[in-house]
Amino acid sequence: MKKIIIMPMLLASFIVFSQEKIVTKSATITLEASVPSFQPVAGTNSNVTFVLNPATGEVASLALMKGFEFEMALMEEHFNENYMETNKYPKAIFRGQIEGFDIKNLTEDYKDYTIKGKLEVHGKSKDISADAKITRSGSRVTLISDFEINASDFNIPIPALIKYKLDNKVKIQIIAVLK
Repeated sequence: MKKIIIMPMLLASFIVFSQEKIVTKSATITLEASVPSFQPVAGTNSNVTFVLNPATGEVASLALMKGFEFEMALMEEHFNENYMETNKYPKAIFRGQIEGFDIKNLTEDYKDYTIKGKLEVHGKSKDISADAKITRSGSRVTLISDFEINASDFNIPIPALIKYKLDNKVKIQIIAVLK
């Protein structure tokens, strides 16, 4: 009898807990490491998982590195095999906190926030701080963040032969629409 009562209570607690977070599996990350006067080096991944806990402002994101698409197939191949070594390091993970976040203060106008956390790419972790713009329309929360990282901070090799075509500073933009 106790098992019959405990099981529904456990299931109900999991449902309540899971409703705390809002999630999307279609956030978009765009990265760009172009140098002026050369072919643009930019890739986009539109299958990124992004999670927000609206009660605490905690965020987490997971991107599969093979999900990045480039204008040229050769760039994509070099990205996966030579630079990101996606067979060895298949994903990028970010875990962080939106400073001063309170979902009740969000409106349809974008508000500026700072997100601080740890980014793990290519087997290395680094603390980062990124500016973000966040808005809320009904049950939908939209987050846009632009920041830069140095490829060298994550031991991402850029061969000397093409250093002049590829910038060490990688510009990253994430757009997440959460429901």
